Formats: sequence, C-alpha cells, structure tokens
Amino acid sequence: MRDGPKGSMIMGLHIRPADECVWDCVSLGEVMLRLDPGEGRVRTARSFRAWEGGGEYNVARGLRRCFGLRTAVVTAVVDNDVGRLLEDLMLQGGVDLRHVRWVPFDGVGRAVRNPLNFTERGFGMRGARSCSDRGHSAASHMRPGEVDWERIFAGEGARWFHTGGIFAALGPLTPEVIVEAMAAARAAGVVVSYDLNYRESLWREHGGRERAREVNRAIAPLVDVMIGNEEDFSAALGFDVPGVSDLYGELDVASFGRMNRDVAKTYPGLSCVATTLRRVVSATVNDWGAVVYSDGNLHEARQRRGLEILDRVGGGDSFAAGLIYALLAGKDAAAAVEYGAAHGALAMTTPGDTSMATLADVENLVRGGGARVER
Repeated sequence: MRDGPKGSMIMGLHIRPADECVWDCVSLGEVMLRLDPGEGRVRTARSFRAWEGGGEYNVARGLRRCFGLRTAVVTAVVDNDVGRLLEDLMLQGGVDLRHVRWVPFDGVGRAVRNPLNFTERGFGMRGARSCSDRGHSAASHMRPGEVDWERIFAGEGARWFHTGGIFAALGPLTPEVIVEAMAAARAAGVVVSYDLNYRESLWREHGGRERAREVNRAIAPLVDVMIGNEEDFSAALGFDVPGVSDLYGELDVASFGRMNRDVAKTYPGLSCVATTLRRVVSATVNDWGAVVYSDGNLHEARQRRGLEILDRVGGGDSFAAGLIYALLAGKDAAAAVEYGAAHGALAMTTPGDTSMATLADVENLVRGGGARVER
C-alpha cells in the first residue's frame, strides 16, 4: 500500500478520485494492424478484415467502450497511410490519442514501420495461429525521456496506469520506458497494473526465457496489480504451478491459488495477483475461469465450462479491463474477478482483438445470466 492523494481505498490500493483526474486509465504499449482471414487460413487468404489491437491498448479500449471510462494510450505510430488507418480504428474505439508520438515515414520503412499481425481464429482441432510482422516498429524504438510522464500522471492526473510484458519484449529500451513510467505513476499516487503476457516469439532472438525473467523480475517490485495466465507466471517470472503439470487438464484452482500466494510473498508490494485459467478442449470450446489473490485470500470466479469461442484473441486483455473497472468502481476482490472473467468470456464471442460487450452484458453474466434471446 502506498500513500497518495485523497481517494478511496480498496484491497490495499489507494485510488485517486475521478474528479481530480483527466484519465481513469492510461495504457502504454504497441498498437498493431491485425489482418484477419475470417474462417480461413492466412496462407490461402484472398481477403482480410482489418482490426486494431495490442495487449496494452486493448485494455484501454475495453475500459472506454464497454465501461465508459476515460482512457488514453501512449504509443508511437509511423505517419503514413497505414498509421492513419490505425488512427481511424483507434478513434472508433474512443481511446484518446493526444499522447501518441507520430514518427516520420522514410518512404519504405527501412528504419521504422507500423506493425502487422496476421491472426487466424482456429476451429475445432485447428488452434488459433498468429504470424507477426512487427520488427522495427515505431513503438519498439521508444526510449526513456521521450514521454512527459509527470505531465500525464501529476499534471493531467490519472487514476490507473497499465502496461505489460508484450511492450517490455519489443525493444532493447522498452523495459526502461516501463520503469520510467511506473516510477512517475507511483510518485503521483497512480495505481500500476502489469500483464505479464509472455510471448515466446518476441523474446526468442534476445535472450529467451532467461532474459524475460530478468526483465520482469526487475519490473515486478513497481507493480500494484499483477495479471497473467497459467503460463505467464512460469515463463516470465519463474513460478511453477504446484501439483499441475498438464495445462490441458482440470482447472486446479487450489494449485493456482498457491502460486498466486507465492508470487505475492515474493513481491510484497503487490496488492493483487490475478490469474486467468483456461482448459483447451478445442479451439472453439474452452473451460474458462479466473482467480484473484489479495489480502491473504483467494477469490475464484464462476467457472464457465464448455465456453464456445469465436475468436480467443483478447480474452485476457478483456479480463484485465473488467478487473480494473471493478476496482476503480470500488468493488471488492470477489466482485472484481467476476467482472474480469465475464468480460473476458464475452470478448471471445465476437471477432477482433477487443471487446464488443456492454456493461449490461457483463453485469448480466456476473449475476449468472445466460444466453436466452432478448426480445
């Protein structure tokens, strides 16, 4: 727990009053153009649907579009037609873009470019598959000193700051940008969340898991709310799940609870450790759940067995958005994990990286509602 400006206290988190802040949440991360072949394969596609997406950005967009909060994204985008397409998509998402850094285009993208992500949804026994084309992206070139974090967090005012392990993996200096931002956020009394979001492909060429753990262990002491799935805590921080060797077996909530407790003990500055749980029956049918560990107690969301998946991308990001919304709204840990799990489940029923759900949709699931037709 940290001292800060007057505000509410929930789960050991000191949350600034909304009327003192321009932003409810500010996110730091890369925004990609996702090219989606729909029901087909990337390798045989003749047309693609375009979406914007990125692990950290998706949280800000979900908080804005589903939950109606005031959000901004800090990122870098190359100023060409692809970048302006990303801008148009982000504007439709409602996230404020005043802190986007526009980088000049050199004509062909030799030095810096806008990132692309080709992602298949998968079906049945064919799993979802992603093929990234994101090297030398503008966001990966971000470095300390480029963003006026004091202006954002202390001057404009923010209640929450969110970033994650995808941005940390993008470039040699992006971990330093994260540390700089988190230090400024903490100095201004802003709650800091971090989604581990381990991606093996991003770490492969610069140190692999060993480097990922080095980076994430340095960041962890600056975090208030740590988020991840069952693989993230192992790959990115080195915590194994006791008693669970098969990620596709039953959802052993007790074992994940023990892992969350161990993470909290190792990093005592954490007020909350949140984990999404998934059992993959097929690409289109998953068991889905989540747990939150806070103040020595484990809180489990209602498990959704046999959840039918249209597009699994962004489920974890939408979980984070629902969790953050609930905590900003003053709800306790038991409610927060339900809001996160419900929003994540709904996000996977629609295409694209981000949620198309409404607050009413989420609260219907939180109350135990189902999929009966509404007339």
